[in-house]
Amino acid sequence: MELGLFTCGYQYESIEAAFADAAAFGYDFIELWGGRPHAWAPDMTAERAAHLRELSERYNVPIRIYTPEHNGYPYNYMLGDEGQWEDCMRYLARSMEAAAQIGASHTLISVGHGGHTEPQYRHERLMRSLRRLAEEARSTGQTILLEPLSPFESNTCTTAAEIAAVLSELNDSTVCTMCDMVASYVQDETAAEFYQCTGSAMVHLHIADSDGRSEAHILPGDGTLPLRSELETLRQAGYDGTATIELVSMYTDDPSYYARCAIERTRELL
Repeated sequence: MELGLFTCGYQYESIEAAFADAAAFGYDFIELWGGRPHAWAPDMTAERAAHLRELSERYNVPIRIYTPEHNGYPYNYMLGDEGQWEDCMRYLARSMEAAAQIGASHTLISVGHGGHTEPQYRHERLMRSLRRLAEEARSTGQTILLEPLSPFESNTCTTAAEIAAVLSELNDSTVCTMCDMVASYVQDETAAEFYQCTGSAMVHLHIADSDGRSEAHILPGDGTLPLRSELETLRQAGYDGTATIELVSMYTDDPSYYARCAIERTRELL
């Protein structure tokens, strides 16, 4: 299984530090966080994109996935009036253009919180958004990785069965899905069950440990998630896609140290 480094943890470092560490520690690819100061889509000039491509080439670490910052302030396509929805659609379209500029093949888009609205309204808004985003993805040559979040983060489409139903209704090969092991674990699901439910539509995985009580993404080995058995069961089920070790804001104090620990522990688990 090829393993990626998520650059969110490096938001207080230079982006070159993330590429240098990925190469030094044996990561196979980069999942690029689309936030400032490194890669926020509206900042993605031709010069900035060229710099990111040059770093990728120099360190021989491809950028496979671009993950724009959204589903919080100020962008959440599941909430707001028509003008706010259009603004979010334009932002995510620009994000897919940015992904294409830096050579990424996938843009990761998660399902935000739908607010205190009726389930049918949330479903209709999600489907309308995905249809629009799929059109934008085709125009930029991107494949969307649709990520279901945990119930602590979203009230819409959080389980494997729900994401499978959405993909079936959408019926668009431009939109695939991925499993976040923490989001599954806190709902008493496993990554293997997610894969069995979604089949070939699941093409990516986020690896992290969990306390079982929140959406916190913890360094592998420091939580209660049975990572070794879950990864082995997933492999036996036939999953052969990629995985990113998803360390986020908890580890920004020393991202290099934690990036090294994370891949060493994950390689040992695999």
